[in-house]
Amino acid sequence: MKRRQIRSFTVSINRTSFKRLIVMTIIGMVALFIFTGMLTSFEPGYGLASNQVHEWATGISGEDFVYVLGMENKFFTQVLPEDSQPPSLSNLAFQVATSINPNDPRSLLGRELPGFSLFDGQIIVAGEGTDYTNLPIESAPPMDVIMAEREATQESLAKLEELEKEAKQSRGTTDGQKVVHIMHSHNYESFLPELETDKPNEAFHKKINITLVGEKLSQELEKRGIGTKVEERDIQATVEGRSWQYSQSYDASREYVKEAMANNDDLQFFFDLHRDTIPRERTTVKINGVEYARTVFVIGGRHSNHQQNLQLAKELHNLLEEQYPGLSRGVILKDTPGSNGVYNQDLSSNSVLIEMGGLYNSLDETYRTAEAMAEVFAEYYFSSEAVDGQ
Repeated sequence: MKRRQIRSFTVSINRTSFKRLIVMTIIGMVALFIFTGMLTSFEPGYGLASNQVHEWATGISGEDFVYVLGMENKFFTQVLPEDSQPPSLSNLAFQVATSINPNDPRSLLGRELPGFSLFDGQIIVAGEGTDYTNLPIESAPPMDVIMAEREATQESLAKLEELEKEAKQSRGTTDGQKVVHIMHSHNYESFLPELETDKPNEAFHKKINITLVGEKLSQELEKRGIGTKVEERDIQATVEGRSWQYSQSYDASREYVKEAMANNDDLQFFFDLHRDTIPRERTTVKINGVEYARTVFVIGGRHSNHQQNLQLAKELHNLLEEQYPGLSRGVILKDTPGSNGVYNQDLSSNSVLIEMGGLYNSLDETYRTAEAMAEVFAEYYFSSEAVDGQ
């Protein structure tokens, strides 16, 4: 009798559980249909769009996905770096719910402040001290400020004469081929220590400017056997003559780059040199007791060549880190709607924008950096030629 009572009680529980399972399944399906109907009935702009799902997914790193796979198979986590940490579920949920990344302070007010996206960018490789508070900034004062006549120091004028003398020396490199093109889309960008002014918005000059750094880089490359072509035409005068905005400087320089490519099939690498506007302590480094102007590589991400350009920037950054630790501030990707996002780099798969120091650096400091850049690029260039068998 006791055994029959136990069996009857057990069967009763199983039947109840089975009924509960069926009911929960039906309720779940009904809830799913209701939820789907609600999503499709929202007005445009209020529903769950694919771009929102894409935005959420892009905020999740590849390592996080590997950790998810590792929950089922520990073998996947073996490929992760030793210092890799599991994702924080609370941070991830907060980011998905609010679109605010706790590790990126720009996401808090980035959509609310007009013009904030101009300073946006993605750090691909972070050099020493580089974070989202000191990304490169393109200065864009009014054209009348840029075109104004200013006095340069006597020391900087002497440096100009010396550089011009060096430029007249004979050049015979890469079998007479010009393989590197150097451009300055903002060719009046200058350096406060070289001018008779201490106002950042007035750090522009028609002769003492970033073009001298480009000429120095050209000379150092030539000394190492790499033929270069420096664009010497006045881009800002072109912009002013056409009544264009300062932001259209890249449109003017684009014409010159395309012309140079059409006239010289040997050109392989394209460098657009600029100087940054952030404080001196961010753009200066002391190496072996000597001060250098720090570099940062900027890649536009809104074109099909950006992956190749990005790879070139990474390799140059790594070479600088090996030979001049701390000289490079890293590699930045600009692909937001508020930035240019192209920088004429769509014209070549070997095109890089390089910030050479900032407005508080001197020409001597940028010249040292130009020499260091020429040294590492020569190593990169000739090693690549050896691999290609040329």
